Amino acid sequence: MKKKILLRGALGFPLGITIGYIISIFVSLLWARGYYVPCEPELVTIMGNEIKAVIFQAVLCGILGAGFGGCSVIWEAEEWSLVKQTGIYFLLVSIIMMPAAYFNYWMEHSVGGFLSYFGIFVFIFAIVWVVQFLIGRQMVKKMNDCLYQVKDGMDG
Repeated sequence: MKKKILLRGALGFPLGITIGYIISIFVSLLWARGYYVPCEPELVTIMGNEIKAVIFQAVLCGILGAGFGGCSVIWEAEEWSLVKQTGIYFLLVSIIMMPAAYFNYWMEHSVGGFLSYFGIFVFIFAIVWVVQFLIGRQMVKKMNDCLYQVKDGMDG
């Protein structure tokens, strides 16, 4: 289990950086009026210059990717209920996500900003969870259909 967590975390680190970079491109396309904005201006101010801010953000995005990747082993704990898996996974990724968002200035530094960002995070989490659940349910249905066909073939 520890090996799996470390491997997924190691694979998740560059994936987190990649996703962070892609998000910065989309955010720039939508709101930067033709300019590329690699990170929040507040982060640049705090870090002292843009390159330090970008490196800081990239490291935190990598940590996010590693955390999400490492935590994904929770879904393989077959002795746990889906509710327990979901709750523990959500708690752990929230503990990783919220400080990263705060320190990268992805949220306003206020109670309202935190609650707003957390609400968006919960909404996105729920959508991804439902989609994954439906995909899993469809896969189980296909496997059951195959088993019934094999059983019917043996009976016939």
